[in-house]
Amino acid sequence: MRLAFHGDNLERLTALLLRRLQSDPSDAAALLDLSVVLQLNAQPQLALELQAEALKIQQHYQFQSNPPSPSIRLLAIMGPGEVMANTPIEFLVEAGDVALELLYLGEGVPPPKQIPEHDVAFVAVCESDQSQPLLQQLHDVMQHWPRPFINSPASIARLSRDSVSRVLARGAGYVASDAQRLAREEVHNLANVEDSFPCIARPLDSHAGHGLAKLDTAWDLERYMRAQQSAEFYVAPFVDYRSPDGWFRKYRIVVIDGQPFASHMAISQKWMVHYLNADMLQNEKNRAEEAHFMETFDTNFASKHFVALQEIDRIVGLDYYSLDCGETQDGRLLIFEVDSGAVVHSMDSIDIFPYKAPQMERVFAAFRELLHRRLERSSHRQAA
Repeated sequence: MRLAFHGDNLERLTALLLRRLQSDPSDAAALLDLSVVLQLNAQPQLALELQAEALKIQQHYQFQSNPPSPSIRLLAIMGPGEVMANTPIEFLVEAGDVALELLYLGEGVPPPKQIPEHDVAFVAVCESDQSQPLLQQLHDVMQHWPRPFINSPASIARLSRDSVSRVLARGAGYVASDAQRLAREEVHNLANVEDSFPCIARPLDSHAGHGLAKLDTAWDLERYMRAQQSAEFYVAPFVDYRSPDGWFRKYRIVVIDGQPFASHMAISQKWMVHYLNADMLQNEKNRAEEAHFMETFDTNFASKHFVALQEIDRIVGLDYYSLDCGETQDGRLLIFEVDSGAVVHSMDSIDIFPYKAPQMERVFAAFRELLHRRLERSSHRQAA
């Protein structure tokens, strides 16, 4: 993913993996790696077929880059699916002394003969319609898990956009986007409902802005539905969250064991803000503002929204998750999405974003500390 992020077409890596498979067609690790490469190169169907073949052969994987003498062994519990079907936990531990291993469970995956040895487990399966059965199974399984684990499957299962809207609704100092899950015909009927516009719509289980659109009129709705084939959608009222200077600001906050951290701040003149399409790479002024946001986060943003962040954390009930959010024009926290699977990384150029690496190391250090606290707490209980 790091290579793809910086523009590499991954041809050399693809050739290397194909040579391994020519030598040994049952090399499950090569099949799994190649499936990731194909997803990054926009070949999802073939990628998932290769992944399925890999998981029939093997369900437990270790990273070649694991440290030789790790301080902790972390087992990520994964489900089959595309890259974003699971928390990209590799980024959180890649520079530390944590040995990360993956265990795949779920439909079509043979059950493991035994649970691999580990110190702490992390439930990496993210919320989606496809993952709900697995999350329910994991809820039962984790009640009897032999080691401490991070992130409750039941809490992850409540992270759908409409569920987050219901459980958060309005609280002290914040408001959640009022997303409704609607069948295709129900979306068509919005054209006849008073006060339906402006609204935003997106296909079910879409991410990163795919299929997301702002609809201002019934004509916009009709044209949008002609272009989309999904049977279900999330629809929410559009909230104008422009700052006084007319720019939109979207924040990604990572919450680790109840403590919020800045992950990024994207600034754009467009309402649909994603870091990769925001005006950050070319705009030095925006990068300076993001740097200031990170440097003053604890005393400024986190302090301003302290009560809101605490209440949200209590309701969400997860050890690790992210908030994509903005601020309403009256200064409240505006929650767009609560997610256990957002990409939290340190891949940006040090030359262009010199302030990011130190901030992300704080995030990664906090995650490692969470692992050690969870292990120590378990050890104390066993000793007692």
